[in-house]
Amino acid sequence: MLWPFAEKDPGICPDYKYYYNLAAGHFFILTINSAIMQNIDWGKLPFGYFQTDYNVRCYYRNGQWGEIEVSSSTHINIHMAATCLHYGQEAFEGMKAYRGKDGRVRLFRWQENARRMQRSADGILMARVPEELFHKMVKKAVSLNEKYVPPHGYGAALYIRPLLIGTGIQVGVNPAKEYLFMVFVGPVGPYFKEGFNPVTMQIVRDFDRAAPLGTGHIKVGGNYAGSLRASERAKAEGYASVIFLEAKEKKYIDEAGPANFYGIKDNTYITPKSDSILPSITNMSLMQIAEDMGMKVERREVAVEELENFEEAGACGTAAIISPIGKIVDRESGKEYTFGKKGQAGAWSTKLYNKLQGIQYGEEPDPHGWVSFVD
Repeated sequence: MLWPFAEKDPGICPDYKYYYNLAAGHFFILTINSAIMQNIDWGKLPFGYFQTDYNVRCYYRNGQWGEIEVSSSTHINIHMAATCLHYGQEAFEGMKAYRGKDGRVRLFRWQENARRMQRSADGILMARVPEELFHKMVKKAVSLNEKYVPPHGYGAALYIRPLLIGTGIQVGVNPAKEYLFMVFVGPVGPYFKEGFNPVTMQIVRDFDRAAPLGTGHIKVGGNYAGSLRASERAKAEGYASVIFLEAKEKKYIDEAGPANFYGIKDNTYITPKSDSILPSITNMSLMQIAEDMGMKVERREVAVEELENFEEAGACGTAAIISPIGKIVDRESGKEYTFGKKGQAGAWSTKLYNKLQGIQYGEEPDPHGWVSFVD
């Protein structure tokens, strides 16, 4: 007869429970993985919130970071005068964990996410999260929820959301003295419903994503709040997302909604350069892969008029990886710019996408050492 003996520490392995066999006099381990795995349709996952079992948290108090805590709660207890609620002291990251053909779970360039979060913290005067703590908490969140990492072959991944917020009390405009860093995860499918198929985007001129010398170059929530009106209007008008122009002159392309923009012509990968653009780790990787493939790479100002010369265009970021753009429409003038064959991603975009995904899933060599393992 099997009797419950003790639940194993979820920090070590959340997928098993111990039972004691009175007759045999030894422990019996029962897996609880399979039922959960069977209830998720991995091939039809949307990009959205999916509740998993655990998240991890760490508090910054009295000038130092405390111990890592594991929680099964989806809620945070914070004071009503916390700076994240009043003065926008909030930054986040977006990462993914991928399960390879070999079953091992991989992280992609986590160091760059850790460094970008440090830059975001510096930008709005929050406590920096040390790289070692960042890595330890990301790995722990993934390990605790490993059963939610989609199986290989579905084009899905485990999305990882590191979040840093000011929890200290301030009524005057001052930075907090206390912070919370937490990491939660959930399985996701494609960011755009079209997947790796061309989307249509809209150039907007009556909204700005970020101001010159503002916070556009760091990953803070206010940037995204400022983009919502333009993005939601574009969706209502039938577009996947918007193309923001730089705010000063409205002559050059800034970002493609929540992602970086790129264009391809004459064997050259071209992406905008601006102090108000968030440096995308995906775009950084694509630039390197493009060079590895023999393409030229240019990071420079990209005028709106140059769109008509591009053979291919796309939006890139952690969520979408690459979303090919088939058409861009200027909302003000009505001018349309089309790229490639209708309904088909361009040849270079396809090669870049397949190469990057291949590295992330362990199907391609990793010459630059971008991938690390969770186990």
